[in-house]
Amino acid sequence: MAAYIIGITGASGAIYGIRLISYLADKGHKIYLSISKEGISIIADEIGINWHGNEFEVNKKIKEYLKTSENAVQYFAEDNFYSPVASGSIKADAMIIIPCSMKALSAVANGFSSNLIERAADVTLKERRMLVMVPRETPLNSIHLENMLKLSKMGVRIVPPNTAFYNHPKTIDDMVDFIVGRILDCLNIENNLYRRWGQ
Repeated sequence: MAAYIIGITGASGAIYGIRLISYLADKGHKIYLSISKEGISIIADEIGINWHGNEFEVNKKIKEYLKTSENAVQYFAEDNFYSPVASGSIKADAMIIIPCSMKALSAVANGFSSNLIERAADVTLKERRMLVMVPRETPLNSIHLENMLKLSKMGVRIVPPNTAFYNHPKTIDDMVDFIVGRILDCLNIENNLYRRWGQ
């Protein structure tokens, strides 16, 4: 099984990140997780999950919520630069920032690492591993677009959470699963989370 670094930042759409973590953990993959302070607050506001607390407390809450094995998901606080994901020596197959705020996107595009998520993304880029970013903002201004173009030119996969309607979604879960399925496609992970065009 593979190992993935996941960052959840302070943008609307935390449900995408939670669903991706749940899917990958259920399939036996290893998850290294960091959530920004704002991301923790948005998870509480949008999903109703209280993951506030110190690193030990949040690790315990995440494992209880996801009902995963002890080592499936390992959480690191955003200020823990001693975390393994702050170093290029860790074995990780890819990193996903989901959702990705424009602040985090700008920081990564310009090599500014103010927290663990941004540092892990910088490491992912320097090690030339796959980085997937799910930017959550609309409308986009020229600075946002320029930062995305800069990252795209470096090989970053930019996956805006734009749901499709050809598969006739019936629920919010259907819409979330479409985006998560497309991200899994970027990671070359087989999935049947959404109905593909023509099928």
